[in-house]
Amino acid sequence: MSDFSQEFIQHLINGISLGSIYALIALGYTMVYGILQLINFAHSEVYMVGAFAAYYTARWIPKFTGHELPPGAMTLVILLCASMFVCSVLGVTIERFAYRPLRKAPKLNILITAIGVSLFLQYAGQIVFGADPKVFPNVMNDAVIMNFGTAELRLLDVTILGVALFFMAVLTYMIQYTKTGKAMRAVSTNWTVASLMGINVDRIISITFIIGSSLAGVGAVLVGMKYPKIEPLMGTLIGIKAFVAAVFGGIGNLGGAVLGGIILGLCEEMVVAYISSTYRDAFAFGLLILILIFRPAGLLGRPTQEKV
Repeated sequence: MSDFSQEFIQHLINGISLGSIYALIALGYTMVYGILQLINFAHSEVYMVGAFAAYYTARWIPKFTGHELPPGAMTLVILLCASMFVCSVLGVTIERFAYRPLRKAPKLNILITAIGVSLFLQYAGQIVFGADPKVFPNVMNDAVIMNFGTAELRLLDVTILGVALFFMAVLTYMIQYTKTGKAMRAVSTNWTVASLMGINVDRIISITFIIGSSLAGVGAVLVGMKYPKIEPLMGTLIGIKAFVAAVFGGIGNLGGAVLGGIILGLCEEMVVAYISSTYRDAFAFGLLILILIFRPAGLLGRPTQEKV
């Protein structure tokens, strides 16, 4: 195997790992949009709060129990549960008090509110958590599982991909085969008809925010494992990139969000490897512009017509 092939495999592994994180966060954007036709810009700050929830859980448990959390699967499960719980509570709170009162208002009002909630959480995070970056706890001891010459398949990357795929599979099963999932699909198609069929629309929307926010919490822990530095503004850039992934795949389409996240992660990694890390972020924004120009519905999205 040539040096180029080994290097390419390593970048492929890194890109898939990063893309799976983008996909998890993008699912939150696309779920809310599919139900409410709303871009929830506060989703990136929910992700940020999830990272701090896991961070403080790892710090507080030893104080109350007298035992340190050793790196391993149990620690990962504990931090995932803590992050998902806090994110789901925050997500449903935002929906109940910020978005629900404006549900019948013009979409521009709701969009401005979403931006306002995002900014509020950013500055509140700096006040509550402090503006200085913090080091995320060691969740799992990394190790090399397999070598491809100089390329390495590491335990951390396999864990990130495995956790991401697990939650994506659970979400797919829930949407396709459960009563709640069928109700969510009905509400996303037509609120009025769904309510006439006996579906509690408010309850389904709340569940959608809980699920989407929980996935953001999972993504926050995985990012903390891979890039162990967190701070109150950490959600801004990765949130925009996850939004780009959702639009690229087809906003409102779950499969499109996953596909868009994986492709974006792979493309970013290849740009860093073979062009320059300077253009890493510029690529994401350039991709968004191209998609909006040439295929506004995204790769798997379907063009829709609105009556004026």
